[in-house]
Amino acid sequence: MPRRYWSISSALPRNAPAAGGKAIERIPLPPEFYDRDPGSVGRELLGKVLVRQAAHHLLTARIVEVEAYLGADDPAAHAAAGRTPRNQVLFGPPGRAYVYFIYGNHFCLNVSCLADGVAGGILFRALEPLEGIAAMARARKVTLRGDRDLRLLTSGPGRLAEAFGITRTRDNGKDFTRTDSDLRIEDDGFSVGKVMVTPRIGIVKAAELPLRYLIAGNPFVSGPARLRRLGDQEDVVNQSSAAHKGSDRD
Repeated sequence: MPRRYWSISSALPRNAPAAGGKAIERIPLPPEFYDRDPGSVGRELLGKVLVRQAAHHLLTARIVEVEAYLGADDPAAHAAAGRTPRNQVLFGPPGRAYVYFIYGNHFCLNVSCLADGVAGGILFRALEPLEGIAAMARARKVTLRGDRDLRLLTSGPGRLAEAFGITRTRDNGKDFTRTDSDLRIEDDGFSVGKVMVTPRIGIVKAAELPLRYLIAGNPFVSGPARLRRLGDQEDVVNQSSAAHKGSDRD
C-alpha cells in the first residue's frame, strides 16, 4: 500500500486567526511529502501554493492541475530513457525542481518524487494566480482587460513557467522544500473539494493512463472548456485523451 502523507493542514489550525488577528503563515511541504508514488503526490499537490520570491515582488498561485509521470517504467516519462545529465534531477532527491525546454519555445516545470535514486515526477499544468498578478502579466506580455484574461497567465505548462520566470538555468534542481528557496511549494490549508482524474494530454505514449489530476470546476485548468465545467463528479477517468492531444502546451 502506498504511503500516505500526514498533511500539515490536519496537524495545525490552518487559516485560523493567530494573535493579533493574522492568519497562520504558509508552510513549505517537507521532503517526505514527495517521497511517495507520483500518483499520490500529484493528487495531493492540488490546492497547494507555488511561491516565487523575487527581488521586488512576490508571486503566488494555487496548483489546480498536474500530471504524474511514473519513472523508468512509464514510456511517456523522460526517465524512461535512463539517467542522463538532462533528466538526473528526476532521480532524486525528492522535492527538487526539474525544468526542461520543449518545442523550442517554452519551459515546463516539474517536481521530483520517490526516494533518492528512483525516478518519478509531477508536471505542473495549470495554476490559479493569487499574488503578483501584474508582474505575471508583464512577464507574459498580456494585457488584462478582465477576469477572463487571467487564464492567459498560468493556464498551461508554458504559460505558468513564463509567468513565474521559470528557466532551466535559473531553477533546475532547486529544492522546493527549503524555506529560504526563492521557488517553493507551500500549504495554506486550502480545501480542494472535488478532484477530476483524466488521461494525460499532449503525449502519444501511454496516453491512456489516468494520471492527470485537476480541481473540478476550476476555471484555470487547461484543455477544453467542458472539463472546466464538470464540477459535479468526484473522479472522471474515461475522458478521451485524443481530444486533448497537444492542447494548451503554451
